[in-house]
Amino acid sequence: MNGKRWAALIIAGVLLVFSLGINTIFAIFKSDFFSNFDSLVAGNDLTVMEEVKESGDMDKRIAYLKVDGTIQDVGSSTVWQAVSYDHQFLLNQLDNILYDQTVEGIVLSVNSPGGGVKESAEIYKKLLKIKEERQIPIYVSMDSMAASGGYYISAPADKIFAQRDTITGSIGVIMQSINYQALAEKVGIKYETFKSGEHKDMLSPMREVTPEERAMMQDMINETYQEFVNIVAKGRNMSEADVKKVADGRILSGKKALEAGLVDELGDEEATIAALRKDFGLEDAELFEYSYDVGGWQSYVGMKIGSMFGPSAEEKMLMKIMADYKAPKMMYLYGEN
Repeated sequence: MNGKRWAALIIAGVLLVFSLGINTIFAIFKSDFFSNFDSLVAGNDLTVMEEVKESGDMDKRIAYLKVDGTIQDVGSSTVWQAVSYDHQFLLNQLDNILYDQTVEGIVLSVNSPGGGVKESAEIYKKLLKIKEERQIPIYVSMDSMAASGGYYISAPADKIFAQRDTITGSIGVIMQSINYQALAEKVGIKYETFKSGEHKDMLSPMREVTPEERAMMQDMINETYQEFVNIVAKGRNMSEADVKKVADGRILSGKKALEAGLVDELGDEEATIAALRKDFGLEDAELFEYSYDVGGWQSYVGMKIGSMFGPSAEEKMLMKIMADYKAPKMMYLYGEN
């Protein structure tokens, strides 16, 4: 076989290997590579741990819980992305407290602009269940912000502490949609819709909302708003009329919230913990918090591989834009998410 034929065979072999490699890469990405790889390097199970914040009696303990960030169920931290608030983990903590007889008090630290109606209600219901079944005190410490859904989850507490400059209040419901029909038409994009009923594409970004649909949406908002008002009235032992005086969406400083009856005292987290200890004879109680960790080599390997092969800043931004394109939903939320 002459040199030209050998060269041709070698080139053909290289092209075959290259083609197989490209197809394999496409197959990996089509199979949700990032998601599967997270599971591989981080492990499938999180190790739930307890960390002692203040030593004390282990048979008489205070659980410290923290809500930091927007109250939305966006999953747990992965190799590629960290989340500031893990909704399912908080619900798991509340479940643990329900059955842990050594826990005799809860300090809930809230630093949140609020979030989803569903997620806020889930936290509220679990806190209420703990109060009813365990009959242990719940004290809330508001950080820089505890607005809208952040206030909603604070309402059932036995005592609420806020700092003088805490932003709170924002009692109400919001639902937003965007209409880019005019922009689409300007650039020559035509949107075709096939629907089973008149209102199936209600709040579509490609058409105006009709007066009838606007009334439907307002009815939903009003119903959810009334539920919020009822939660506050019950938790704060206030009349509905008094709640509605400040339940128009306005934000309040901690000082103004105290004057309005929405909080009990001005003080920081340390003052909140000290008050709970004193009020319920828990001076010697251990103070602990829950945490989770993938542990061991998985964390190290995940961090290293994530930094080497994880998506770039531009890719992360594109993924966020695509992920954020969702149907409008009702929110207990103050400000921009």
